[in-house]
Amino acid sequence: MFIPEEVKLVIEKLNKAGFKAFIVGGCVRDTLRGVKPSDWDIATSAKPQEIGKIFLKSFANNRFGTVTVLTDSEDETLKEIEITPFRTEEKYTDKRHPDKIEWAKTIEEDLTRRDFTINAMALEISDLKSQKSKIIDLFNGQKDLKNRVIRAVGKPEDRFSEDALRMMRAPRFATTLGFKIEEETAQAIKKNSPWLKMISKERIRDELMKIIMSDRAAEGIELLRRLKLLRIINPEIEEGYKETQKNHDIYELYEHLNLSLKYADNNN
Repeated sequence: MFIPEEVKLVIEKLNKAGFKAFIVGGCVRDTLRGVKPSDWDIATSAKPQEIGKIFLKSFANNRFGTVTVLTDSEDETLKEIEITPFRTEEKYTDKRHPDKIEWAKTIEEDLTRRDFTINAMALEISDLKSQKSKIIDLFNGQKDLKNRVIRAVGKPEDRFSEDALRMMRAPRFATTLGFKIEEETAQAIKKNSPWLKMISKERIRDELMKIIMSDRAAEGIELLRRLKLLRIINPEIEEGYKETQKNHDIYELYEHLNLSLKYADNNN
């Protein structure tokens, strides 16, 4: 696996300071897919203050302890590298933000809190020069990646209770990657779709736009309907589907929207 020099340098500095560091999340998923990551994330045993002392050219402004390191890279995807301490989270009263965050001791603890198996892998580089590395994969993310499956880590209902926006992220990943949502995960979304009402419209909009702007926009909208999410985020379109089914009219309302999206997809 090719690791950019900027990322290796960050890991090297953390290691020399006596801390463990792992590449995590979407960049591991994309690298395994043979796709260039849009950004790079590192999880470490160092605390925010310790990270800041190592990387003076950095900033931190969030409650999760993430420190953004600024590099001199000409590559836009490498100008900023985010480093976050291992952490665990407890209770999610608002179905979005953890009531309590604690620093964890191991990467394994950190991976357990993540959303989907394909995003819950970590890459440990044991030799920076040769790029010798191993993947830490507690939840068979590599298997799901190979089989093109979106599966929640652990119990799906627990993951969605922690962060209801994950119910939008699942169809977004399925749509943009061309994957299928595993049945237990899909059923948990259908059952708990009303939780999405607790999420801000702005965050829902961001996920919806990624679906609409993808090459499979029409499939994505239909997936949202089948998962009972469309009725939450846009009841007017859901009502259009009901009217089409009731009147059996060709190209009415909902179908007209999806055909428009399919036409747009085919002409992109």
